[in-house]
Amino acid sequence: MGYWNSMGLKGSGFEEMINFTNEFLKKRGAAVIQKIPTPITPVEMSKDKRTITLAYFDKKSTVDYIGVASGVALAFDAKETTQKSLPLQNVHEHQIEFMKSFRDSGGVSFLIVSFVKTGEIFILPFEVLEEYHRNALAGGRKSIPYSAFEQKYTAEIKMGGIIDFITPLNVYLAEIQKEKEK
Repeated sequence: MGYWNSMGLKGSGFEEMINFTNEFLKKRGAAVIQKIPTPITPVEMSKDKRTITLAYFDKKSTVDYIGVASGVALAFDAKETTQKSLPLQNVHEHQIEFMKSFRDSGGVSFLIVSFVKTGEIFILPFEVLEEYHRNALAGGRKSIPYSAFEQKYTAEIKMGGIIDFITPLNVYLAEIQKEKEK
């Protein structure tokens, strides 16, 4: 069972940017995307600050975000890395299973990945994640290299801290549509 302590959750600043972006998109009528809370059970509380100092995760969650944009159901997770690759250990098996089921049911699954050192943010199509995951299970590489993140899927940070992941998402959606038409 996973535990959380008062150090907080890694990547929460990045997730706050995504949350802010999602609110912006909702106000503009461009998308409705919600953060899915991770269920926790508090173990220790700070009496003076009235905050949780230690908790455990109740159950495995799905992904960080679920919603609709451009008439398409979306399920995605936010990941942040300080390395030149995304360690696959950062993507849990139950998340991969959920994203696969979501995609197989007609939705679109992906990761939004922030490379801290370069300041770049990408969407990573589920198909790419799935391929690296499958190879890792067969004894291959245990991370997704920076080179696997295509420039056409770059999400730019706009004025006000908005992460424009809709533009690269639309590129991905167009590619999915083109593939279906074959």
